Amino acid sequence: MTDHPSAAPRAQIRYSVVVPFYNEEDNVLPLLSEIVAAMTPLGTYEVVAVDDCSRDATRARLRDATTLGPVRVLAHAVNRGQSAAICTGIDAARGEWVVTLDGDGQNDPADIPRLLRELDGPAPPLLVCGHRQKRRDSGLRLLSSRVANGVRARLLGDATPDTGCGLKIMQRAAFLKLPRFDHMHRFLPALMRRDGGRILSVPVSHRARVHGVSKYGVWNRLWVGIVDLVGVMWLKRRAFRASTVEELGGER
Repeated sequence: MTDHPSAAPRAQIRYSVVVPFYNEEDNVLPLLSEIVAAMTPLGTYEVVAVDDCSRDATRARLRDATTLGPVRVLAHAVNRGQSAAICTGIDAARGEWVVTLDGDGQNDPADIPRLLRELDGPAPPLLVCGHRQKRRDSGLRLLSSRVANGVRARLLGDATPDTGCGLKIMQRAAFLKLPRFDHMHRFLPALMRRDGGRILSVPVSHRARVHGVSKYGVWNRLWVGIVDLVGVMWLKRRAFRASTVEELGGER
């Protein structure tokens, strides 16, 4: 990686921006350029881009993007899905706080500072979620999203109007404690609340997709979403809080 003014060792990095990519060759450079522009005024940061075994020129574009700023690139040997790519990025991240965005360019990096302001104060939330306003999706996708969000909120009580928004900010240490499974990224508010975390939602913009095609459709999300919802309900009911532990002695 090329040295940049914002590059810093782990102890000095506050924010890691994690972006999963899959067959998004034309979105890579524009999106990462916007992220670097949004993050540079905020202090030390890094961008961790994860290629989920794309079949187009995404990986080559990501290599080119390392000249834009403090950008690190990780690559899966096989396609593992969006949740796995996010986990890979967060595992490798060096910041105390992790910002996630979708690689399709529909999340606007200019909204990141607005979410980061919610971390000010002595007791910041563990998770800040974007709530997309004036969504640039088809009518069918909008309807299915509203129904899914309503059902999920009623059954899980996650107090989040839009879990499908890829723009989120979370405490890395809290994320690392969560159970992992495919599609877990859509249930982060419920999983964080399960562990006693405070969640906030902040209105953000939503942009039309300019390049590429969506990897999700209404039907290929519906059935797995039902199965995942049942699984998260089970996890929520089986949760327990650890007791206070006192070390009574032993080798130091």
